[in-house]
Amino acid sequence: MEIETTENDALAEVEIYSSPFCGFCYRAKRLLEDKGIEFTEFNVFADAAKRREMTDRAGGNRKVPQIFIDGEHIGGCDELYRLELENRLDTLLGLETGS
Repeated sequence: MEIETTENDALAEVEIYSSPFCGFCYRAKRLLEDKGIEFTEFNVFADAAKRREMTDRAGGNRKVPQIFIDGEHIGGCDELYRLELENRLDTLLGLETGS
């Protein structure tokens, strides 16, 4: 039996803990949007429970954004862009590299 899949089935699950007044959050989300990646965003600005959850998941880091790809903590905006510069982000996101 063959299972039908869509192109998006292979894409990674991305979660971002952010704040509405954060330029780094905006930049990280923009990079993902430019790549066509959907993500789940958690606003920690006024939600103490989500901030605690973020801090626990991010190994004590309290700065935003904190980004997770398929449940793995990759860090913040700088780390996301570093992965992009190293040509590793598309692989983590499940995107075709075109090679």
